[in-house]
Amino acid sequence: MMTAFSLQPRQCYGSGLLATAASPRPSIFWRWRQQQQCTMLKYSQVEQQSAQTLHYDNRDEKVDDRLGKNPCNFHPSIWGDFFLHYSNPAASSEQQTWMAERADKLKEEVAKMIASSVTCSLHQRLQLIHVLERLCLDHLFEEEINDALIQIKTADVSDCDLHTVAMWFYLLRKYGYRVIPDVFLRFKDEEGCFFTNNPMDLLSLYNAAHLRTHGETILDEAILFTRRCLETTLLPSLEGSLAREIKCALEIPLPRRVRIYESKYYISTYEKEATVHESVLQLAKLNSNIMQLHHQKELRIVTSWWKDLEIESRFPFVRDRIVECYLWMLGVYFEPCHSRGRIMLTMVIAIITILDDMYDSYGTLEECELLTKCLERWDKKAAHDLPECMKFALGKILDSYQTIEQELAHEEKYRMSYLKAFTVDMVRAFNMEVKMREEGYTPRSVEEHLQFSIWTSGCHVVSCTTFVGMDDIATKDSFDWVSTMPKMVKALCIILRLLDDLQSYEREQLTPHVASTIQSYMTEHNVTIEVARKKIEELKEESWKDFNGEWLNPDNAPPKQLLERIFNLTRTMEFFYNLDDNFSNSQNLRDTILSLFVEHFEVF
Repeated sequence: MMTAFSLQPRQCYGSGLLATAASPRPSIFWRWRQQQQCTMLKYSQVEQQSAQTLHYDNRDEKVDDRLGKNPCNFHPSIWGDFFLHYSNPAASSEQQTWMAERADKLKEEVAKMIASSVTCSLHQRLQLIHVLERLCLDHLFEEEINDALIQIKTADVSDCDLHTVAMWFYLLRKYGYRVIPDVFLRFKDEEGCFFTNNPMDLLSLYNAAHLRTHGETILDEAILFTRRCLETTLLPSLEGSLAREIKCALEIPLPRRVRIYESKYYISTYEKEATVHESVLQLAKLNSNIMQLHHQKELRIVTSWWKDLEIESRFPFVRDRIVECYLWMLGVYFEPCHSRGRIMLTMVIAIITILDDMYDSYGTLEECELLTKCLERWDKKAAHDLPECMKFALGKILDSYQTIEQELAHEEKYRMSYLKAFTVDMVRAFNMEVKMREEGYTPRSVEEHLQFSIWTSGCHVVSCTTFVGMDDIATKDSFDWVSTMPKMVKALCIILRLLDDLQSYEREQLTPHVASTIQSYMTEHNVTIEVARKKIEELKEESWKDFNGEWLNPDNAPPKQLLERIFNLTRTMEFFYNLDDNFSNSQNLRDTILSLFVEHFEVF
């Protein structure tokens, strides 16, 4: 029996009171550590039992010993059933009622603050919007912020300092306004240097310049100059929150960062600033706690669904990452009104993981061909020739898609035809990769590689799914648009493929695996792996220019609210493949998950 969740889309405004009563439970972190130890012990026992158990194939009764193996060394989930049983100690109905009422009052105060900021300096107005964004409060004030940006767009910045101009450029481009980069010309000399050594000026310019598109040479120069200054001159001599902000920006520039992942740290940092607005700070803490209650409820739903798949007993070769999947999709939309979409998106990304691991780590060439044909028919009855494990997985996948369809209103059910078609396209590409792997074929160029590997990234499926769970702003025209693999989605797919290859190359070389773009570049140009890595990194940056160009393209058919989900999805790729494959190596995500889903602010 598949889990039903029945969370219909709602208006995004308001605190979104969640009626979930719970009693306080002490020693949450101690209980989690105990559970983690039990999970590791259980996993070890399951592996030993699997290795000792005979698994038979129905066709020829030969022993299938693959289920006892873990060829990619995926470690078990560190969370287990933690969120299935976790109760937030701040979740009593009385506390929730008080938080919602208090948040509503604070929202009125902050809305008046935004409206009255028209009398403030341009720098102060920009700073207020910037703060609301980083505190993840902007969705509560969409109309007020949009009205302010319309006014700010026409502001005269000719006499403003570099920090103000950079913040003006950054915010307007981030909201989709194509302002020109010539505003930075007066800060630059003939040798390509900029007239500043102020760390905030340099940091703001560095971040703003990463919203560049093709042909914007001054922004290319700004990135080279500011990075050099920040890395070699300023960072070694700084400490505290500014040093941390510079370090984070050098790893992932601010326009590419996922706000919700950093929001709680930024709230704590904002509290220490001299210019803190007490109403904004208190609203940020309350809103964070209120959203956390929504997210905890959704985690229980997706964890319950994942348990129904019997992942631990049936698929030991598959990454058990449902909490990480949910964290990933939270980066696409964190607002409480998107509960339905977020749950659907988590289910689909988990299904993609199952399929990816079956094609990558388990199935033979013949079995993958059969599985592909079954999915093309979308019929689990056609799976009689598959091994029991793959047959069982296929049934669970098709059941899960049926569950998603049941959550759609009658007039929305047409959306499933797009989602199924994208899924079939993806598994066909997976199957092509299996054939290439078995043949030992390496694409002769990166361009040839990307012709099929953008489809195996799964990003086109996820892009489509971000629309499936949304309200009526996602129209049939929007699905027709995304089904053409538009430039924006293609750029997203390429960015993920290159990021994945940069972080997973060494691990994937330990087992038989399809050639990566790094290998294709080495083959094409007869260069070392170090040179190939550098060129793939450069190609990723060029793809970001493609993406930014499409974000600023006024001719894009879908509304900005939908395109923003694709932008957010691209941001999550930078986070999950920053310095490591954080999805496969999920220990790297532990602190972020604890911060977002367990720790809460004390509010009075």
